[in-house]
Amino acid sequence: MRSSKPLGLAATAAIAALTLTACGGGDDGGSGSGGETGGSGDSVRIGIKYDQPGLGFRDGSEYTGFDVDVAEYVAGELGYSEDQIEWVESPSANRENMLANDQVDMIFATYSITDERDQTVDFAGPYFIAGQDLLVRADDNSIQGPADLDGKNLCSVTGSTSAVNVQEEVPGVNLVEQGGYAECVTFLESGQVDAVTTDDIILAGLASTDANQGKFKVVGNTFSEERYGVGLPQGSDQCEAVNEAITKMIEEGAWEEAVTANTEGANYSYNEELNPPTPEPCGE
Repeated sequence: MRSSKPLGLAATAAIAALTLTACGGGDDGGSGSGGETGGSGDSVRIGIKYDQPGLGFRDGSEYTGFDVDVAEYVAGELGYSEDQIEWVESPSANRENMLANDQVDMIFATYSITDERDQTVDFAGPYFIAGQDLLVRADDNSIQGPADLDGKNLCSVTGSTSAVNVQEEVPGVNLVEQGGYAECVTFLESGQVDAVTTDDIILAGLASTDANQGKFKVVGNTFSEERYGVGLPQGSDQCEAVNEAITKMIEEGAWEEAVTANTEGANYSYNEELNPPTPEPCGE
């Protein structure tokens, strides 16, 4: 299982294109070809993000991040070796269509389980429960949660649910919207904003890149729940097997190792009341 983090320059380039919503985003991705899931084909096509440091990140022919590590573990339990995995870029806006159109067999891409999505795709998991949080400068102890944002400058991506959530909770916050989190992090470093907000593990991934290590910290006071699930085509018979693999990964300690390795240097701790999660029964 690879747990290495992306190189600083490569990560900086990828972050520059990052236009996430609360649970991620990106440009149109490609499609792949290969066999069916369950170890019955020569390969398995797994959708991930290519531009989320610490979660799903592509640097040449190398793929790293927590989502990648979980996907590799699950694929291994289903009978696939790492060289049988075909990685497919799966931007947020394309995920349902990619599953419905047989472009991928599974998706691990900060893919939150929601009732709306559950109408068109199946989910295994969750394998992680994220929560909206705040990223601040490492030496700033004045912000411990949303209540401390009154009168402060907060950056998030234009149109994101994260921005709306904070505005509703703290009407006095000064919201600064940017096209991507790269711009938000730049504003935070220069002092133009006091905090950045989106899912906690996404913030940790941004803070853990070589270019950002030691500069920022995740506050660690989440105020939402996002259940990251494994997207499967509707009617898939793989849900139970995927859930068993996730459970085994947690029990063996490989899940904990993957979280730690991919958020190193971000001063980040996941919400222990919610994680590690228990996969939900399939079909419910």
